[in-house]
Amino acid sequence: MRVSQLFNVTLREAPAEAEVASHQLLVRAGFIRQLAAGIFSFMPLGRRTLTKIENIMREEMNAIGGQEVTMPVVHPADIWKETQRWYQIGSEMGRFKDKNNRDMVLAMTHEEVVADIVRKDIRSYRQLPRLIYHIQTKWRDDPRPRAGLIRVREFTMKDSYSLDADWEGLDKQYRAHYQAYFNIFHRCGIPVIAVKSDVGMMGGQMAHEYMYLTPIGEDTIVLCDSCGYSANRQIAFFQKTPPPAEMPLPAEKVYTPNAKTIEALANYLQIPKQKTAKAVFMVATLPADGGYKEAFVFAIVRGDMELNETKLANVLKAKDLRPATEEEILATGAVPGYASPVGLKDVLVVVDDLIPQSPNLVAGANEEEYHLRNVNYGRDFQANLVADIVAAQDGDPCIRCGAPLRTARGVEVGNIFKLGTRYSDAMGCTFLDKDGVEKPIIMGSYGIGSGRLMACIAEEHHDEQGLIWPITVAPYQVIIVSIGGHQSEKVQAAADALYQELVSKGLEVLYDDREESPGVKFMDADLIGIPIRLTVSERTLQQNSVEFKRRDQSEKRLVPVSEVYGVVKSEIDLLHQAIQAKVVEVPFEG
Repeated sequence: MRVSQLFNVTLREAPAEAEVASHQLLVRAGFIRQLAAGIFSFMPLGRRTLTKIENIMREEMNAIGGQEVTMPVVHPADIWKETQRWYQIGSEMGRFKDKNNRDMVLAMTHEEVVADIVRKDIRSYRQLPRLIYHIQTKWRDDPRPRAGLIRVREFTMKDSYSLDADWEGLDKQYRAHYQAYFNIFHRCGIPVIAVKSDVGMMGGQMAHEYMYLTPIGEDTIVLCDSCGYSANRQIAFFQKTPPPAEMPLPAEKVYTPNAKTIEALANYLQIPKQKTAKAVFMVATLPADGGYKEAFVFAIVRGDMELNETKLANVLKAKDLRPATEEEILATGAVPGYASPVGLKDVLVVVDDLIPQSPNLVAGANEEEYHLRNVNYGRDFQANLVADIVAAQDGDPCIRCGAPLRTARGVEVGNIFKLGTRYSDAMGCTFLDKDGVEKPIIMGSYGIGSGRLMACIAEEHHDEQGLIWPITVAPYQVIIVSIGGHQSEKVQAAADALYQELVSKGLEVLYDDREESPGVKFMDADLIGIPIRLTVSERTLQQNSVEFKRRDQSEKRLVPVSEVYGVVKSEIDLLHQAIQAKVVEVPFEG
């Protein structure tokens, strides 16, 4: 492709709203253009990189027995109502009515569609196992799109679905995906870790997320460098050390002016935070009488810990969870800043499992500027539920080995789920086993967002000058830059001939034949990030050579014109080999 014909405009400055490097560089290099919040077009260079990423996905899916299909973007709402997700998912679901006034859905994912196909087509155990996948557009109306392609509303996802006759079959396909996903990410040039995660709206028995660790990530990952334990903070566990035993002391009301926070309270009373009880007020949307109702939740954790809202939602089996308003808090009889469940009625109380083991805590008195000393669980208040509802923090003991945990930020680039019979049961997906017994099909679901993956590759591979694409996903392998080409017939002819030779021998070449200054051409070449740059100029031709430079290295060297193809082909092979060396077997962390 000649740059003079390429539909591409590079920018010297990034848009003001572009805050992270990948967003800035993908826009400046002309790979993407924004249409609206969280909605992007992929321009020719971006489309080529995206296609290479998706072809890597195809190769790895095909290698584990996947068969590619294409499923619709628009779904009738009826199938989402069958699984109840129509009612369980909030405003992020794209809903509309067709001209016949039927409820319709813009695809967020395709479990329901797969289940509808399966219940129509699979009848016998002889048709199992199967694995199907597609690469298709999705829509999730995220209220806070950010960071370019990292968090968008419209996106493309590779999602695959395994179908098995038994749980052993699901285990086998889940583990095959576990490794295949590492292969995909390593072939794309990004390091990832797999962490246990919450099943969320997908449901099922187990899930893993693939995390690219980066400070721009929105997820917090809990890691143990000693034994390798890893989990999303949403579900991470840690060893809890009960405090020393004490005899329960009589409750005592104490004056605590301006002590609305745990820190202020601990400072005023000169006690450690772990001797306090922290009240967190939430409103949960809970199943009730075939529908849902809101319930005020009074969550109690120790003052030195933080509530984990995902754990709380899972304990409650809540569809949704939000912070309570001040008016809702007051309506229960509690006083914000001075609240506790002591003396309150008709509230849903959930306490962390460390609270019953922590004697003589300081808790709110439900009276402005007063707290209660020596509050003890069981004597002074009871809970509806006792469970682990706190978040792991830096330094907490690892649940496995007791070593200190650490936290890191990450971007989720893929996820895998053991769905089990969640959708089969809801939609009647059954088969007859070899004994003629009807059984539900066991399902798994596995997804990777290709646009987000592209952004993470850009985040990992760049410098101050621009992008540095891994050879496997670069839009082109080589860029030819002609210096003085239109002013010098000799340079023009030599650059044209080199371009024709490399293309004819199967290389992917971008040829900058524009009438621009050398500085502009070199800046654009660095910005776009093609792995190998060849420069043709009067100076190089005087030595019957071409200047060779790799984008990821500072060194330049002259290569005789007759040897250019061999040198470039050898370098491309070396780059591929370096990527392939990273594709290794990864132990399964179940």
